[in-house]
Amino acid sequence: MAVTLEQSARARLVTPEGRERPISVTLRYAASDPLAVQVTFPSEVSLDGAEVTWVFARRLLEDGLSAPAGTGDVHVWPCGRARTVLEFHAPHGLALVQFDRGALRRFLMRTYAVVGTDGEEVGLDLDRGLTKLLGGV
Repeated sequence: MAVTLEQSARARLVTPEGRERPISVTLRYAASDPLAVQVTFPSEVSLDGAEVTWVFARRLLEDGLSAPAGTGDVHVWPCGRARTVLEFHAPHGLALVQFDRGALRRFLMRTYAVVGTDGEEVGLDLDRGLTKLLGGV
């Protein structure tokens, strides 16, 4: 049975005016997709009124806790001693969200308790093997 972690976290959405709006998000990690983490935002903060989930590399989250990281749609960097910023780029705009660094670090450590970095390679090997077996189908 695949393990899925889910953790609620308080965050602050930074508005275009520079104000912070408190929000509650859900952090998820599934052992079936060991390289990725998910952050789900509530419907009340999205432009279309629907819940929004971003999926990105677990390694990006880890790297961004101590130094600026990311080159694509998701960027992560430390902000002062206690916060970490996640920046999400979408075709219709940009969102800056601040988290307590400790909450993100606890979540990350829980994910590594489920699947360590050595387990990530096993998952990649399985994916490669299946692709080879199925001929890229």
